[in-house]
Amino acid sequence: MQYEPFSYSSPWTDSLRAEGAAQAAAEAVIKVLRARDILVTQPARERILACEDGDQLDRWLERAANATHVDELFAD
Repeated sequence: MQYEPFSYSSPWTDSLRAEGAAQAAAEAVIKVLRARDILVTQPARERILACEDGDQLDRWLERAANATHVDELFAD
């Protein structure tokens, strides 16, 4: 007998998945900056980690790849 994997979905589990994805993206932004030897100040780190907007985090990740200073992430 084969079992199909069960994927439970509810507003609560969906929000947990989204929160986890945002946290992973924020950590990726910080890792890219650190890998490029860019100083991540405490206020910048807090701002990045507090962001829950996936689109914004994607933009910051793209900018982190070319930035020379952490403030370049936030230039809008």
